Amino acid sequence: MEVILLDKVNKLGGIGDVAVVKPGYARNFLIPNKKAVMATKANLASFEERRVELEAQAAERKGAAEARALTLEGKTFTIAANAGDEGKLFGSIGTRDIAEVISAEVAVEKAEIRLPEGAIRHTGSFEVDVQLHSEVVVTVTLEVIAE
Repeated sequence: MEVILLDKVNKLGGIGDVAVVKPGYARNFLIPNKKAVMATKANLASFEERRVELEAQAAERKGAAEARALTLEGKTFTIAANAGDEGKLFGSIGTRDIAEVISAEVAVEKAEIRLPEGAIRHTGSFEVDVQLHSEVVVTVTLEVIAE
């Protein structure tokens, strides 16, 4: 299935690219999230008329993400959690918990938090990536201490 991308999508392309994707990915993710439209002649013509507007909106979103990244860069956040004597947490710290702590300073969604190794289950210091835009990723330090 061919679609016209209305926004930059990782590993797929940038604004205006025509990409071949599986029908379910287009129907269930790209089109409902307004990241793409079906690649028809009418949609191609409509896109070309709106190209400048869409690129300006994308640049504005990226600029806003870069501004948020500047406020987060180099910051350290602390989370207190119940832990045993050896530093193992009773439970775990996930993206929702991290987003709540960071949101006290800068608005961050839990979907923007990247934990490649999964939830945090020990006390200590961790580097956490916050992906504010497809091209803007900032790393913050998360200190997990025993409560």
